[in-house]
Amino acid sequence: MKNLNLLEKFIFLINSICAVLLLFSYLLPYIPPHIFPALSVLSLLLPVLLIINFLFFLFWLFKAKRQLLLSAVILALGITHIFSLIRFGGGSDTKQVDTLTLLTYNVRQFNVYGWVEEANVGKRAIAFIEDQNPDIVCLQEYHPDFELDAKKYPFKHKVMRPANSKFGQVIFSKFPIVNSGSLDFAKKGNNGIYADIKVEADTLRVYNMHFQSFRLSPSLNNLQKENSKKLLGRLGVAFEKQEDQVEKFLQSEAASPYKVIVAGDFNNSATSYMYRKVRSDKVDAFAKAGSGTGATFWFDIIPLRIDFILADEQLEVLDFETYGDIDLSDHKPSMATFKRLSQ
Repeated sequence: MKNLNLLEKFIFLINSICAVLLLFSYLLPYIPPHIFPALSVLSLLLPVLLIINFLFFLFWLFKAKRQLLLSAVILALGITHIFSLIRFGGGSDTKQVDTLTLLTYNVRQFNVYGWVEEANVGKRAIAFIEDQNPDIVCLQEYHPDFELDAKKYPFKHKVMRPANSKFGQVIFSKFPIVNSGSLDFAKKGNNGIYADIKVEADTLRVYNMHFQSFRLSPSLNNLQKENSKKLLGRLGVAFEKQEDQVEKFLQSEAASPYKVIVAGDFNNSATSYMYRKVRSDKVDAFAKAGSGTGATFWFDIIPLRIDFILADEQLEVLDFETYGDIDLSDHKPSMATFKRLSQ
């Protein structure tokens, strides 16, 4: 510190604070949110903290100061977290094998309330999904006024919460649904549903999850207008509700007699406690065969991957795609391609 001027000492102080926050965020996947509910927000801010610490590293490198070691070590410790946020590569050739495709999409009620100032958003969303021709479709924030072609998708399981509302979740399938159910979360705006789908000789349980929302606006300007204490309190409550919902999911999953695929809007990141619990020993389809950031939600300029497709490790992931150019909801759709088990 003796070789630093006053300004550099101040910069290093800020650097140290950001390094400690980043280090703490590495630990959050192992800490139940009810212990530090407000601080769990760092799991969402981890991409920002990584960038900030990298910029500090470059600053000290340019200055040729040994203070660069702080951010260098912290970044090195988080290498596994970095690769959970960005992937280089892609999928495998899917032409030589029989495949099973699953698409997940939070459709924001097909824009029936005019969030997107464009015409025919709902019809365009349906057309997009049908053009991708997935075998199974999981939709969150579904509105029953919009349906996929029943000839292509003769099987479906939908649950509206409350039952008489037009807000819920649905699973469409080209293959027979032999059993289905609902987890019925305490908060009616979010839920998890499942369908046992017979794909030729095999049966898979597909979960369509919509975990507790933080009710965050995609605009940073709108967020800055909210009282910080009130915001942290609201986020803390949301994290705790997610924890309860995850426990309910795990109980249901443990009782499943079939291999499981979990898809949907997790409203949290791949570096969170709830993601780690839900993923367990399953394969993250993006981490296996995706590319780039896989961002499904943009918080201003910050890309967040909060929608996931996780599958039993016996299901081989061949390809994964996030449709970042589709602007028909506040979320982006994504689709995974699997090799069929019957081969």
